[in-house]
Amino acid sequence: MIPIATSFAMRRSMSLMVSILALSSTVEKRLLCNSEEKIGDRGTLACTCGNYATIIGHDADGAKTRIRLPSGAKKTVSGNARATVGIVAGGGPGRAYYKFKAERYNWPRTRGVAMNPVDHPHGGDNHQHIGKASTITRSAVPGQKVGLIAARRTGLLRGTVKFKEV
Repeated sequence: MIPIATSFAMRRSMSLMVSILALSSTVEKRLLCNSEEKIGDRGTLACTCGNYATIIGHDADGAKTRIRLPSGAKKTVSGNARATVGIVAGGGPGRAYYKFKAERYNWPRTRGVAMNPVDHPHGGDNHQHIGKASTITRSAVPGQKVGLIAARRTGLLRGTVKFKEV
């Protein structure tokens, strides 16, 4: 038989190795994610990218645990509710941010029709439309070359390409 003090120490050391724990068996100031609000709801608190909840404290018998949510709100939940130790991955900027930063584009990209007339040739008017043909000749001056340059056709390609058999 294991003495009570030893089993308590073993339970605390096990909390460092196991990733999903009951809230009552974790130490204070531990960072958690995907915590259950009610027992068995499979994790509803602090489950989005880069978020975490912090354990503030436990009551004397371990039945209730107080946690601080990512919003800063404090919530009291059951000590038997489970949570994952650590922070949810993916909290930084996304792939598109670095892609456009490397290519020296502005990100996010604003459409020309959403701009004012002084900012873009497609800008202005009360409805977001180009206002003239979207195709432009190849011989147009550089300020006019916006949209489809020397396009043979516009719109979606519909149907299949048919080949002549020789």
